[in-house]
Amino acid sequence: MKITVRSLALATLTAALVSCSTTPPEPQQTGMQYPDSPRGDQTDNYHGTMVADPYRWLEQLGSTSVNTWVEQQNAVSEPYLTQLPKFQAIKQRMTDLWNYEKVSTPSKYGNHYFFYRNNGLQNQSVLYVQDDLASPPRVLIDPNTFRDDGTVSLARTKISPDANYIAYATSDGGSDWTEFYVRDIATGKDLPDHIRGTKFTNVAWRPNETGFYYSRYPLDENGQYDDHLPVAVYYHELGTAQADDPLVYANHNQPSWNPYPQITDDGKYLLLNVTHGYAANAVLWRRLDRPKAAFKPLFTDWDGTYSYITSVGNKLYFRTTANAQTGKLIAVDPEAADQSVETVIAAQQQTLQKISRVADTLFANYLQDAKSRVVLYDLAGNVEKELPLPGIGTVSGFNGSHNADETFFRFSGFTEPGKVYRMQLPSQRTTLWYETQVPVKLDDYQTEQVFYTSTDGTKVPMFIVHKQGIKRTGEHPTLLYGYGGFNISLTPSYSVTRMVWLEMGGVLAIPNLRGGGEYGEAWHQAGTKLHKQQVFDDFIAAAQWLIDNRYTNSDKLAIQGASNGGLLVGATLTQRPDLFAAALPAVGVLDMLRYDTASANAKGWSSDYGLSENADEFAALYAYSPVHNTEPGTCYPATLITTADHDNRVVPWHSYKFAAALQYAQSCDNPILLNVETRAGHGAGTPTWMQIENYAKQWAFLAQQLDIK
Repeated sequence: MKITVRSLALATLTAALVSCSTTPPEPQQTGMQYPDSPRGDQTDNYHGTMVADPYRWLEQLGSTSVNTWVEQQNAVSEPYLTQLPKFQAIKQRMTDLWNYEKVSTPSKYGNHYFFYRNNGLQNQSVLYVQDDLASPPRVLIDPNTFRDDGTVSLARTKISPDANYIAYATSDGGSDWTEFYVRDIATGKDLPDHIRGTKFTNVAWRPNETGFYYSRYPLDENGQYDDHLPVAVYYHELGTAQADDPLVYANHNQPSWNPYPQITDDGKYLLLNVTHGYAANAVLWRRLDRPKAAFKPLFTDWDGTYSYITSVGNKLYFRTTANAQTGKLIAVDPEAADQSVETVIAAQQQTLQKISRVADTLFANYLQDAKSRVVLYDLAGNVEKELPLPGIGTVSGFNGSHNADETFFRFSGFTEPGKVYRMQLPSQRTTLWYETQVPVKLDDYQTEQVFYTSTDGTKVPMFIVHKQGIKRTGEHPTLLYGYGGFNISLTPSYSVTRMVWLEMGGVLAIPNLRGGGEYGEAWHQAGTKLHKQQVFDDFIAAAQWLIDNRYTNSDKLAIQGASNGGLLVGATLTQRPDLFAAALPAVGVLDMLRYDTASANAKGWSSDYGLSENADEFAALYAYSPVHNTEPGTCYPATLITTADHDNRVVPWHSYKFAAALQYAQSCDNPILLNVETRAGHGAGTPTWMQIENYAKQWAFLAQQLDIK
């Protein structure tokens, strides 16, 4: 149990900022003049360990004192970054390379095809609909019309069963908070329906398209939606007010469980996917034609993840990790007395990352050493064929209605911006539908995959991308990027920003750290809770391998990561400040003792991180928490910490506290900068102009610190 023994009141803090009555920072030993960051006397007792939290006041987001401090930090970082010698040239080159047509993989619903297109430098991609492949597409939703600066984005969409309507959600300034609207696909006009109070919910349309189910947060006493509490499921009838939406399901017995609705392909069942963390979930069900019936359990042992795929006959198909670390496909009849589970596709050595159904074919996307492998099965689980792929890359797509007669997929890689293929079913005839053209000589670059040994002897794969024929002189500027968490796999993908880095003579290295999903649930669990240090060990070992194999050296090596990857960067730079020349932690989770206090969503991360309220997990968290492991008198790498004040997923006070702690501790001339974007969130929906600006700052910072000529 954590007990607060002293707290710094906001009034006291405000006075401190004016009079500097709190303990002042030690005199800075660097040439960079940072804003004053008063150190409060907050101390907490964690299981008998007294932990100082001098920057607790920075958690008061929106207060005058914090806003002023952020403005002062930006007043230091913004001119420094934009006046770097290579900033304008990098920004221009990034703009040039970004300016190419981008077309997404189409999905077919009903008699319509839906896809996104960006003509090059549009801030947001536009959603198009096409009645057939021979007719011209028409604009269905153009997010660029939402706001002139492109900071309101299209967050998610859901087509109704007969493709007469589309429910779409918008996000303002990158916020996770979304608002849903409904548009008539034939006319392109919005209906009066408007849904608020949502974040991560999907929309589950009724088969007759009269309405949909969704999940939203409750209202607090001030009439504001409260994301510190779990969501509940509601039903919205088209043409009615949200205030009249009836409650369908709320879990009052387990207040940390979040239910989300889904309707089966055959329209028979309403499923509830109940989440709590990222390692397991539960599934409840009831017949759609019995709206007053209680929900019944289908999978409630919390023994793995269960994802509904499709319906075949009277059985429901799920991808699951229960008793299958790499994933398998199972079938169950929810109305059978024993609900016995049948294995349709058994677990394999490779990880079953995704599986979908179109017509009578199941498309199984496996990861083989973090590269795509696609196998086609019939509905009984018999292999039809394996899809031939041209090299190291990632396959995505195979979406659309389960009863469509065709589907589309994309192949992309680090040096392959994307080829989109059309597959006609049941003949499985495949033709090239669209090939992305970019203003880069892609043949000048190559991708290789290596395997290195981590601290405990574990073999870890790593992708390395660079110009053709480079010699290992040990002098190449190298960017090491990582994530390592939440079962997320890093697979090959094309990136304009990374291509600019490669053009600058840089090497790109991406290891597939433990904590990810590349080798199944065991690989994921090996990088969670009491084992989280193994993720940082993997990252450090990757850096050492690059040095030992003469790609680079410590003076030419930079590290980068965002969100959970920001934690990765923060932890490794505090553990091995001697190993890197520069660090780019973005929107990072950096105070590991208090991350769970921000929202119910943040507390759900405990399945990966653990909680400081548990003694053994506190010890593990405290040992690597970046905010708590800065040491005054240490020379840290040049560090550019980036975040956004609209980020309500990883709240920006993580970055604020880490920046204050690093600036206080820094003992050498390497700069510690905090750059805060004031019209963005966690990353999704960020407009093109802002992405170019942000990455140009980061690459210019690296060019300066790594002495790129």
